[in-house]
Amino acid sequence: MAQYAVERTEAEASAFANPAPLGLSAFALTTFVLSCSNAGFIFTRVGAGASVVVGLALFYGGVVQLVAGIQEFRAGNTLGATAFCSYAGFWLALGVVLLPPSGLAAALIKEATLAQALGAFLLGWTIFTLLMFFGSLRSNLALMALFGALFLTFLALTIGELINASGSNGSVWIQVGGWLGIITALIAWYTALAGILASGKSMFTLPVFPRS
Repeated sequence: MAQYAVERTEAEASAFANPAPLGLSAFALTTFVLSCSNAGFIFTRVGAGASVVVGLALFYGGVVQLVAGIQEFRAGNTLGATAFCSYAGFWLALGVVLLPPSGLAAALIKEATLAQALGAFLLGWTIFTLLMFFGSLRSNLALMALFGALFLTFLALTIGELINASGSNGSVWIQVGGWLGIITALIAWYTALAGILASGKSMFTLPVFPRS
């Protein structure tokens, strides 16, 4: 009876899908759209780019990624759970700031403190992403590359906003951060696809180069 219970528990556990590809896909698409805006690629840095990302930030990058993070808790993946839930919080927070009815961005612009606020906000996420990079060192090279590229993205954006806050023009750094963000999104999509293909229902797989 005990052996049957163990086998049943293992069978039920194996029935859960891997939530990582969903979380990575949500992160990748939202990052890609915002980064295209920051880089001035496809659309300009102001207007449509900033507006279209709000819906993605709230729902795909926010809610969907939060669901993936909660499922990572159930799977016992501390790194995945921490990363997905945290970056879901990042996108939800950014989406609320950019959402016109919230009035937050308008208030910061009125007080001429938007650059300072974004600089401090992005600096915190730069530090957090560096911690996630250290946490990924024994996972695989794909995740290491993802967190490494994301760290550089946040760092460039932080420098750009802090330069803006000082009264100078930091647009070049923000554009660099945009291009780095596009690279980050592509790495995230690659890692997501590798996870999907590794489910055992594909004719080929993509290497992620495990470290342990």
